[in-house]
Amino acid sequence: EDVGCALARVGAAWLALVLALIVVPSALGISLGISEAYMWVLVKTLEWATIRIEKGVKKPRPQMLKTPAANGIIERDETPMEKEIARLHRVDFEFSDIFYFCRKGFEAIVEDEVTQRFSSEELVSWNLLTRTNVNFHYISLRLTVVWVIGVIVRYCFLLPLRFTLAAIGITSMIVGTTMVGQLPNSSVKNYLSEVVHLTCSRILVRALSGTIRYHNKENKPQKGGICVANHTSPIDAIILTNDGCYAMVGQVHGGLMGVIQRATVKACPHVWFERSEIKDRHLVTKRLREHVADKSKLPILIFPEGTCINNTSVMMFKKGSFEIGGTIYPVAIKYDPQFGDAFWNSSKYNIVSYLLRIMTSWAIVCNVWYMPPMVRKEGEDAVQFANRVRSAIARQGGLTELPWDGGLKRAKVKDTFKEEQQKNYSKMLVRNGSIG
Repeated sequence: EDVGCALARVGAAWLALVLALIVVPSALGISLGISEAYMWVLVKTLEWATIRIEKGVKKPRPQMLKTPAANGIIERDETPMEKEIARLHRVDFEFSDIFYFCRKGFEAIVEDEVTQRFSSEELVSWNLLTRTNVNFHYISLRLTVVWVIGVIVRYCFLLPLRFTLAAIGITSMIVGTTMVGQLPNSSVKNYLSEVVHLTCSRILVRALSGTIRYHNKENKPQKGGICVANHTSPIDAIILTNDGCYAMVGQVHGGLMGVIQRATVKACPHVWFERSEIKDRHLVTKRLREHVADKSKLPILIFPEGTCINNTSVMMFKKGSFEIGGTIYPVAIKYDPQFGDAFWNSSKYNIVSYLLRIMTSWAIVCNVWYMPPMVRKEGEDAVQFANRVRSAIARQGGLTELPWDGGLKRAKVKDTFKEEQQKNYSKMLVRNGSIG
C-alpha cells in the first residue's frame, strides 16, 4: 500500500511538472527556454562527437572523404546515351556495341535512382543514434561512453516524457473537438475548433522535441485554397498544423486513428473517404471541389506524392490534386537528419515501430517554406501544372526532382513504360544509322 501511494505521488508530481513546464506554455504559444537549452547542449555534443570521429579515423579511405549528393555507392558516367551511341554508324555489329547498355543496366541494378529514395538517407558523420554511416565504427572509449549515456537519456527520460506529452495531446484533441462539435455551426465554433487544433498540435510538436523554422509566412495558405507539400513522414501534417489549421484529406481508418478522425470531423470540415469511395476519382474530385468552392472553409492539405520519400527528393505528383481548380499554395518541408530520421519507410516499419524510432531520436528539426500561390495557366493541363509546382517545391527545399511515381515503392514498373523505353532505344539506333 505504501509503495502504491509513493508511486501515485511520483506520478502526480511528474504530471504536474510536465503540465506546468511544457504543456501550458506550449498551449499558450510561449517558450520557457528549455527546448532552446536542450538544443544548444545537443548541438555542442554532436559537434564534439564529429571532431572525435574525424580524429579517430587515422587513415580514412578515399570513399570516406566523399560526400555524394545522392548517397551513391557507385561512380556514374553521366554521358548522354545519344553521344555514347553516336559512333555506331557502321552496319556491321561488334560485341563492344552493347557495352554502354550493359553498363547502364548494371548501374540500375546496383543502385537505381528510385528505390534508394525509399531508404534512410546516409549521414556524413554519426549522430550518436543507432542508425549511422557504414564507414564509421568503434572510435574511442569516450565516444562509446557518451553514446551509452545518450541511450539512457533517450529511453529512460525522453521517451517517457514524450509519451506523456503525446498522450496529453491526443486526449486533448479527442475531448476538445468532441465538445466543440456539439456546438451549432457558427463563427464561434470555427474559432474554437481552430484553437483546439492549434493547441493540441503544439503539444504534439513538443512531444517530438520539435524545432521548426517557418519561412515567408506572408505566403501561408488561405481559406478556399489547396496546400500541397512534399511528403516525408506522417508527422508532416503535425508540423504544418503547428502554425495554422487545415482540412485534412484521407481514408477512414480504424483503431485510435479512427477515433481521432471521427472526433475532429465534428469540429472541422475534414474530408475523410471510405475505402470504397477513395477509388472513385470522380467522387473524390467532386467532394474536394465543393470544399474549395466554400471560401469560408479551411484550406485543404494534400500530399500529392501519395507516399513518403526519404527527405532527399520530390517524386511525381499525382494530377488529381491539380484538377480540382482553385489556388495552389506550395509548401516545401526539409528535415535535418543530424538530429533524427523523420522518414517513414512504411514497407519496412509499421507505425508503432516508426513512432518508437521518432520518439527515441534526439529531436525533430526542420525548415518549412511557404511559397507564393500558383494557379493553373491557360492551356496548361493538370500534369504540366503538377510538374511546375513540384519543380518549385524541389528548388526551394534543395531536393532532387524525380519524374518517377512513388507508387513504385510497392508496385512493379508497368509493361507499357518498359515498352516505351525500348521504342526510344530503337528510334535512337535507327537515327544513328546502326540499324537498317
